[in-house]
Amino acid sequence: MDIVPEITRQSIANLIKNDKREDGRDLTEYRDITIETDVISKAEGSARVKLGKTQVIVGIKPQIGAPFPDTPDLGVLMTNCEMLPMADPSFEPGPPSEDSIELARVVDRGIRESQLIDLDKLCIEEGKNVWMLFVDLHIIDNCGNLFDACELAVMAALKSTKLPVASIVDDEVILSEDETFDLPINNELALCTFVKIADKMVIDPTLDEERVASARLNVGVTKDGHICSMQKGGEEPLSKDEIFYCVNIAIGKVKELVENL
Repeated sequence: MDIVPEITRQSIANLIKNDKREDGRDLTEYRDITIETDVISKAEGSARVKLGKTQVIVGIKPQIGAPFPDTPDLGVLMTNCEMLPMADPSFEPGPPSEDSIELARVVDRGIRESQLIDLDKLCIEEGKNVWMLFVDLHIIDNCGNLFDACELAVMAALKSTKLPVASIVDDEVILSEDETFDLPINNELALCTFVKIADKMVIDPTLDEERVASARLNVGVTKDGHICSMQKGGEEPLSKDEIFYCVNIAIGKVKELVENL
């Protein structure tokens, strides 16, 4: 549990009540975004995203394996998140925390529900061999809003991923040493995260804003404006009007966010 001094809580709440923020942004304004790709030489796809001072790195590692029995002709996607203790004093070494699991699941859901990747094109031999993509999220510096930073980083990393051409020879999978192909990308999406402070919804919260917020809403939107995922966090409920407000803002923001890719 984060213990926030009451003077800090009141200061942030009073600013929000007057449509102001500590860093001078509007309530619906993002911090500066920087995206770099191919930052990990040993990964087939990678990206670093800086959202304000928040910093995350994503690596994509593929391997060949058996598909799930109920989807014998589809590739496999698995998303994991590591919250490094150096990124935040509250992060602890050891098994994944609840926050780490939730972050990975929210990002993973956006990828799946937007049908971002053409998984059927990752099938090498139906029922036997498919490409398995391991998406590894690493939190380097937590200054708030890890959700949106991670979704952008995953998008950038997937778009930069190249896989070797695979063929079947004598019932064995042979990978080409010379030929590669781009990961089949169907769509683009962005995640917009809002928190509720002083009865107002605020986008792209800083770490201090997250710690004083009473509720959180993540809205995943594809580049053509379709809602593909949502996640509610925090103890306080959100009204229908608050949810619709966030959805409308997110739809308006997706183009701005995707342009950074």
